Amino acid sequence: MKKGLTVAAVSAVTLSLLLAGCGGGDKKDSAKKVDYPTKNITMICPWGAGGGTDAVLRALCKAAEKETKGKTITVSNVTGGGGATGHAAIMKAKPDGYTIGMITFELNSMPPQKLAPFTYKDFDPVIRVNTDAAALTVPKDAPYNNLKEFVEYAKKHPDEISIGNSAPGSVWHIAAGLMAQQTGIKVKHVPFEGAGPAVTALVGHHIQAVSVSVAEVQSQVKAGQLKILGVMDTKRDPLFPDVPTFKEQGVDVVFGTWRGIGLPKGVDPAIKSQIVDIFSKAMKDQEFISYTKKAGLNLAYQGPDEFAKFLAENAELVDKTMDSIGLKKK
Repeated sequence: MKKGLTVAAVSAVTLSLLLAGCGGGDKKDSAKKVDYPTKNITMICPWGAGGGTDAVLRALCKAAEKETKGKTITVSNVTGGGGATGHAAIMKAKPDGYTIGMITFELNSMPPQKLAPFTYKDFDPVIRVNTDAAALTVPKDAPYNNLKEFVEYAKKHPDEISIGNSAPGSVWHIAAGLMAQQTGIKVKHVPFEGAGPAVTALVGHHIQAVSVSVAEVQSQVKAGQLKILGVMDTKRDPLFPDVPTFKEQGVDVVFGTWRGIGLPKGVDPAIKSQIVDIFSKAMKDQEFISYTKKAGLNLAYQGPDEFAKFLAENAELVDKTMDSIGLKKK
């Protein structure tokens, strides 16, 4: 197989990051303490139920509720527009600290496509939660068992393989596009409103592959419905140590996503400080950590200052990557 050029990982998608320093990496606002929360909190998820984003967010909120003095955190799935609708809802929310949201990689991939009237600069970052590499997954009975066989089949059947992703220009769409570019194959990209629906379509044999994370397919793989052909990471996934990386199979591609907590601009610094504390403590909750390990989710904590810097660097890298594979709108 022809080896592709090394593709820069989406900044900090080095999935070996640890949770070290998970409670005090950034300086807290010097604002005075406030009584927060005094009512229930709404957490907006820009993606549908069943996907990796929804799953990790619900687990995190469950842990965070241990720090909210009896107040609940209700997850609201606000989907549509490839993540644009939910992100817009977070940005436009009343800046009182009672509407929070999970911001994702697509916050940086939508602007290059001119799909959203906002950028990462329109949000106030709280913490980064996790990063996950893309993986190529197919039905268990597919006529290929590794990346080389998949590529050979695709070359003999151009445009016959449909690969599902979580939205046009989403991280999983870009991952599939990079793979196709580096291996010289022609495939069809099929968008869904989140990874969950894409995986369901794959199980039903409505599409031939997905390019989502390991966490989002692990249940179906363990159930014997699907098989993973390779992961776009620097090392093998601990849940499936027998599955080689793309690089091990001759395709030097490393790519993945990130997720974090964000606020609309204008939240009182004293309230934001409380929110940072709540979710930083939730990241250290043993039940949450145990859940993420079982789910195959890679925790990659950053406090607000680090996360803000990461967002800026990531936006630049994503813009360049999308331009290189023809997904940036001129």
